[in-house]
Amino acid sequence: MSEVIVSMEHISKSFPGVRALDDVSFELKSGEVMALLGENGAGKSTLMKILSGVYEKEAGTMKIMGKEYDSLTPKQALSAGVAIIHQELNMCKDLNVTENMFLGREHINGMVLNNKEMENEARKYLDELGVDIDPLATVGSLPVSKQQMIEIAKALSVNARILIMDEPTSALTSREIKELFSIIQRLKSQGCGIVYISHRLEELAHITDRVTIMRDGKYITSGEFESFTMDEIIEYMVGREIKEKFPRISCTKGKKVFEVRGLNAGRSVRDINFSLYEGEIVGFAGLMGAGRTETTRAIFGVDRKESGTILLDGREVVINNPMDAIRAGIVLAPEDRKKDGLCTKLTIRENMALPNLDLICGRSGVINRNKETDICKEAVRSLSIKTPGIDIDAGSLSGGNQQKVVVGKWLARNSRVVIFDEPTRGIDVGAKVEIYHIMNKLKEQGIAVMFISSEMPEVMGIADRIIVMCDGRITGELAAEEATQNEILKYATQFESKL
Repeated sequence: MSEVIVSMEHISKSFPGVRALDDVSFELKSGEVMALLGENGAGKSTLMKILSGVYEKEAGTMKIMGKEYDSLTPKQALSAGVAIIHQELNMCKDLNVTENMFLGREHINGMVLNNKEMENEARKYLDELGVDIDPLATVGSLPVSKQQMIEIAKALSVNARILIMDEPTSALTSREIKELFSIIQRLKSQGCGIVYISHRLEELAHITDRVTIMRDGKYITSGEFESFTMDEIIEYMVGREIKEKFPRISCTKGKKVFEVRGLNAGRSVRDINFSLYEGEIVGFAGLMGAGRTETTRAIFGVDRKESGTILLDGREVVINNPMDAIRAGIVLAPEDRKKDGLCTKLTIRENMALPNLDLICGRSGVINRNKETDICKEAVRSLSIKTPGIDIDAGSLSGGNQQKVVVGKWLARNSRVVIFDEPTRGIDVGAKVEIYHIMNKLKEQGIAVMFISSEMPEVMGIADRIIVMCDGRITGELAAEEATQNEILKYATQFESKL
């Protein structure tokens, strides 16, 4: 019988205006993968931050490897064998791989850093994972998938017995996900207990032994993974039955709203031509690096265009920067909401006001607070944003609610084109359905909706028309009713011959 290495009982934690954890219990055994599941805001990350020493619990008991801890610092948690790989990777991008792995626990000979010893040790742990990463490479120059592997190697280097993975596959390709799962199986066989947090429920069958489900800061249930159906897991997570994962509505296809002709912007955007119509949602599919995000950035004026014409309602619009796009009625919910879509240190009110200053300021340039409040409260109401108020920091919200704030700031502008780039990445199944409903509502209003997703079932389930990109080019276009995963994949791998 496996040894219990983590025992948390009756844990509670509050933040201003929010009861994040309410009498929650959790248990992890050695050599198992425990899936910790729940909607955004369920309290999963808060519970794990208490275990890893980031937050301090207010009530309850916590034992790690049989030893009781009243409170922990992150350094004490590491010493106790707990390592956490956050969804937002905490790495110093300007330092190299070795420096990141040994930050705060450097090997020292007298007064001098023993760089060679640390480099050799870093290489040893990277080799154990079977990944080809130079220990002297600057972390910022590496893709997210390799940064994630560095975090795992770092956990191995501290002899972690408890490894917490928060959304580890959100930015990985299918091949990289398979590699990660092989590493997880290897760690399991060595007696490591793994807490796996993911909203990609289809992944669970490959690695999960047991599940613990939370909702609204409370413990709901736990048990062997095989004893639950997927529908039961979803129902426990959201507290209701979700009848449709991909709610599609039918609208009459109207006039052409938006057209892109001959768009070029570097190697990743080459001769892009497409149109968007009223009453339809157009999904952009493709593999990582296909050029989908780069296309949206060029349209929105973030990246410089080399050539191309953009037409809105039949008239050419000149977009040299994002403000030109916003004024024209073209808005973007970007792929990285924390980096590009939100100021997480500002309040919900301030985030929604920033791109709408031209609407809420009088002639004297003074903000009309009543108008600002009305815009914010209407967005919170119409998008069902879970928040105690509009004056709390956007960074304190769950991922799904942050995504709604990103969308909410555009609702006041009566935009003609709304572009969503990976709108459901890192959010739970219930919040995903709410985002789909928002898209459908925009579609009903005659707004042209374009969205990018790396999840093929999502593109096929929501889009009316699917445009596929590969190697910076559009390689195929399909109506939703005729699209299959094989057909999409065929176009997504139509690389240009380099011979």
